Amino acid sequence: MREWVVGSRRSQLALTQTGWVIDRIREAAPDRSLRVEKIVTKGDRILNVTLSKVGGKGLFVKEIEEALLSGRIDLAVHSMKDMPSEMPPGLVIGAIPVRETPLDCLISRNGRKLAELPSGALVGTSSLRRQAQVLAARPDLRVEPVRGNLDTRLEKLNRGEFDAILLAAAGLNRLGWSDRITEELPMDVMLPAVGQGALAIQCREDDHELLEVLSRIHHEETARAVRAERAFMGAFEGGCHLPLAAHAEVIGDRVRLTGLVGDPDGTRVLRGEMEGTDEKATGMALAEDLLSRGAGELLSRVKEGMVG
Repeated sequence: MREWVVGSRRSQLALTQTGWVIDRIREAAPDRSLRVEKIVTKGDRILNVTLSKVGGKGLFVKEIEEALLSGRIDLAVHSMKDMPSEMPPGLVIGAIPVRETPLDCLISRNGRKLAELPSGALVGTSSLRRQAQVLAARPDLRVEPVRGNLDTRLEKLNRGEFDAILLAAAGLNRLGWSDRITEELPMDVMLPAVGQGALAIQCREDDHELLEVLSRIHHEETARAVRAERAFMGAFEGGCHLPLAAHAEVIGDRVRLTGLVGDPDGTRVLRGEMEGTDEKATGMALAEDLLSRGAGELLSRVKEGMVG
């Protein structure tokens, strides 16, 4: 029985997520041997430039996907929000486990919530999605990029480089750092990134033995929600270089999807909701609704600004 090699980024969060998945696989298949292979991605190497300027989605997965295709590793654990709309031929998402919270959170140096931050306070985030929404809620704040792993960002906050930073609550929860959270931001203030809080376990499509085991840790309700969100994103050829957000919830046999496209400066935010039984059709329909209301022009301006 062959050993399964699991690819992971080297960050503390990535390794924690990978360890959690390995524990679930061992519960499902106790006789299997698994080993972690740490892989450095382009996104891990480039820390002095915002993601939107160096390619956005795919920065944290390309080298790992190459290792899968070459046979160096057998499966990989990704944050779903890092996954591009399309993946290389020969690879599939073999399982999507149960989702952690999708919410974003604010961590401030002095314990102040978003509504309590003083005018002109400096907020750190490298996400145009978070930037657009925080400025829509508080146009009197300043936003500047902050890169690095979670501990690096928290250290920059502690040193006083920022008054507050915006992060995904899921990562802090997985690391056991939820006590650092000042405030979880409700979805009417901060709609999450596509797939936020969910994990994607990727493998080769012809590895039937592994796919059978992964099916035992798959959570279909999470997968349905993520499919709707990713269909919405795919309609915009979207990535983390665009101020785009979506979150779906499953209610019986139906999926209710909320989506958002915004101007990075927060002056214009288009938001909509759609419900249906087919996840992909619901995602596409919501995208078409926002496009009919001017989302395409908004995103074109963002792209032109990045090229310029």
